[in-house]
Amino acid sequence: MVTMDDIDRHILLELQRDGRLTNQELADRVGLSPSPCLRRVRLLQESGVIKGYAAMLSQDALGLSITAFVRMTLLAHTSQVVDAVEEKLRSIPEVVEAYLLAGDDDYLVKIVIDSFAAYEDLVRRELRTLPSLSSIKTTFAFAVTKPPSPLPIP
Repeated sequence: MVTMDDIDRHILLELQRDGRLTNQELADRVGLSPSPCLRRVRLLQESGVIKGYAAMLSQDALGLSITAFVRMTLLAHTSQVVDAVEEKLRSIPEVVEAYLLAGDDDYLVKIVIDSFAAYEDLVRRELRTLPSLSSIKTTFAFAVTKPPSPLPIP
């Protein structure tokens, strides 16, 4: 873990809210002049705290109205099976997040797609072909009650 002060935490919070801030805007928000602010941002990048920058897109504007949370259970948990499952999940564009779990299910997968018919096709074509698959349980989200938000910074 990287040692940070309150200014570093403020920088991270502001960048999580708007990654397109100019260095001058960021410096103004955190109470620094531009040069020390840029130095701090670069140190946070070099230390791996800041992994990158990305645009947040609108699912609705892109016609991706279906969000499915899929819980999957495997029959076997050998390294080969787990590696194959995870490689396959990473290769499916509609899988936007995937987590290895502890508990009754082995994976939680978030899928974003344009229709129920497309989801059914994805299950038949991609998910059911996963090695050692025992079960698939799907829950569809009706609405976002809290969108992705900034990480809490200790």
